[in-house]
Amino acid sequence: MNQAPDIALTPAAAARIAMIAQRQGKEPILRLSVEGGGCAGFSYRFGLAEAIEPDDLASSRDGVTFVVDPMTHDLVKGGSVDFVDTLGGAHFEVTNPQAASGCGCGSSFSV
Repeated sequence: MNQAPDIALTPAAAARIAMIAQRQGKEPILRLSVEGGGCAGFSYRFGLAEAIEPDDLASSRDGVTFVVDPMTHDLVKGGSVDFVDTLGGAHFEVTNPQAASGCGCGSSFSV
């Protein structure tokens, strides 16, 4: 595992991941991946990881580890993941300075 200090979790995202992991009896490791598809070209995928892979890049906050693979790192470096809870709903939100454009729902982007 290599450090990825240029991708961050906000305190709100770390707290939400810790709560979800505790409920599911899993380690608090959030994996963000980018896949082809979505209305803008690439889409974000979130999930609790079972383990940290040898080539993963990681950062930590408040006891939660955030991991990405090298390809995802290239597409989101300099960004952050937040947890937003509004009247419109609760969701994880990626702020991605690498994205040239995005869709209205915020779950896909293009570079």
